Amino acid sequence: MAGVEELKDADLMIIGTRFRELSDEHYAIFADFLNAGKPVIGFRTATHAFTGKGKTGDFAWSQFGIKILGEKWVSHHGRHKVEGARGVIEEKNKDHEVLNGVTDVFGPSDVYGVRNLDENDATVLLRGQVTKTLAPASAAVEGKKNDPMQALAWLREYTAPNGTTTGKAFCTTMGASTDFLSEDLRRIVVNASLHLTGQKVPEKADATPVDKFTPSFYGFIREKDFFKKLNLQASDFALGKNRTTMEPWSYPEK
Repeated sequence: MAGVEELKDADLMIIGTRFRELSDEHYAIFADFLNAGKPVIGFRTATHAFTGKGKTGDFAWSQFGIKILGEKWVSHHGRHKVEGARGVIEEKNKDHEVLNGVTDVFGPSDVYGVRNLDENDATVLLRGQVTKTLAPASAAVEGKKNDPMQALAWLREYTAPNGTTTGKAFCTTMGASTDFLSEDLRRIVVNASLHLTGQKVPEKADATPVDKFTPSFYGFIREKDFFKKLNLQASDFALGKNRTTMEPWSYPEK
């Protein structure tokens, strides 16, 4: 996985991988970062960031989600690609600085099931309200699906792979590309980045994208050699170029 070496002198890791299987050498770089107690932000599929039998010492990387972020893959609690996710602020933690300026979080990705997070050792900031449709103005679904609402964003302390060092993590089960059309989802991530790196969190952080942002709707691309044919290069994503792969999907009308 290209770029893993950048973790060697990074202050913060932001991860959103899904069921990746890396080499022992790359896992060792992740382990060194975590063993130094450095902070982590995990998006959505980072709860199941790695797969396979890879280990560093006694630490199994398939357990990264639950060991570092506090949760693993459980389920689609909302109906996938049908029911959306609205962030509802956890009342008892409403004054936490990571929620500064955050009032309206919505994403077309469904709410994930959260069953293993120990809320006695975590600070839940948002709950996920399942909505009837993928439209931001959608009403909440009725019945047991929202009673109780699943944890949607939280902070916690992790124990590193060496078994002794501790560090801090922020996780949200939002994080599909189209979710980041929500200004306040972007803002809570900016806030978490500042909070975890010991910087001042403003009352309302600027969460404006640095370039035009036109994400494609999430899903699997089954077409053979789809990305090979695109022949994308890192330079295609330089500021101002706005290279996008809107095909074969765009944001759904509903």
